Amino acid sequence: MNAKKMMALLMSLALVLLACGADTTAEEPVPAPAPDDTAGEPAPPTGETCAAGETDGNLNFYNWSEYIDPDLLSAFEAEYGVSVVESFYDSNEAMLAQLQAGVVYDLIVPSDYMVGIMIQEGLLLPLQKDAVPNIANLAGQFQAPPYDPGLEYSVAYQYGTTGLGVNLDVVGDDVEPTWALVFDPELASRYSGQISLLNDPRETMGAALMYLGHSINDVDLANLQEATELLAEARQHVATFDSDQYASSLVTGETAVAHGYSGGMITAISDADDPDRFDYLLPAEGATLWVDNMAIPVGAEHPCTAHAFIDFILDAENGATLTNWNWYGSPNAASMEFIEEEVAEFYAETDVAPNLQVIEDTGDYEINFTDFFAQARS
Repeated sequence: MNAKKMMALLMSLALVLLACGADTTAEEPVPAPAPDDTAGEPAPPTGETCAAGETDGNLNFYNWSEYIDPDLLSAFEAEYGVSVVESFYDSNEAMLAQLQAGVVYDLIVPSDYMVGIMIQEGLLLPLQKDAVPNIANLAGQFQAPPYDPGLEYSVAYQYGTTGLGVNLDVVGDDVEPTWALVFDPELASRYSGQISLLNDPRETMGAALMYLGHSINDVDLANLQEATELLAEARQHVATFDSDQYASSLVTGETAVAHGYSGGMITAISDADDPDRFDYLLPAEGATLWVDNMAIPVGAEHPCTAHAFIDFILDAENGATLTNWNWYGSPNAASMEFIEEEVAEFYAETDVAPNLQVIEDTGDYEINFTDFFAQARS
């Protein structure tokens, strides 16, 4: 593979993350309900010290769907003599709600901004880094992300972008990369009933905000209301809000314009009978760059197995197997020599785009994205 291009990509990603992490757009957020007394307190240690490679039971893994090669799970089970039970969620907010309700998992995969929220709410256990020696394999810029400096609670899993998959037979070969395909009434009406949007408050409200010329992290209530009205108007042309089957629906012809994640889109397009009929676009008004992370929730029943699994994924060849299967970007510098060139080329051409934005934790204002998204959908 082209290691120079991949390392250049990682350097560009670092600049984007740092730039976005430093940017804040704030006026007067609507106060959310006061947090409980434990919010912001660091999570207590488990009371159990885990050695590298130690397990303490089966792994209850809460993950995004279609995000890990089943053969990797089987390899972990065989190597460590445990079983992995995998459950799925379709948004960070859905995952957060489950943990807040007291549902117990050993390992989760929250996105960047959600890691910050969960740290503040005391929902994550501190990592025992001695139990994760392969953490040294991470590229430098993933060693101190703005949402978790020092990797006290999380470790990068994969990264990617969020944009639009399109059927070129329907939208035309000369289609412009723009959110207008979804939000412009005249243009979207051409694809009415053939549009899907993610069932995700921050991503979908963020797309509307970017189309209107605002930051994905804008906290001006008037701008969020404008985005809500835009999404509510666009809903008449939307077939479904879907964070699981968006890519397969595109390639099977159920939709012609699909809001979705880079790896899911490109995997489905590559597997289609005629891949040239489809394309993945990063809208000119802005698109999301995100980093998903592995973290251990407070209350995990098998924290040592969770640490062992994190270390297993951070192995150089295992990390490459993960990326080569799901087509998302790898944060693992040691994996680069094993990653297929086609995957590296794809991210070299997309993730360095100048219009990428990183979703940030907006604090008490965060609840507004969820509430207004529900309002727009109703």
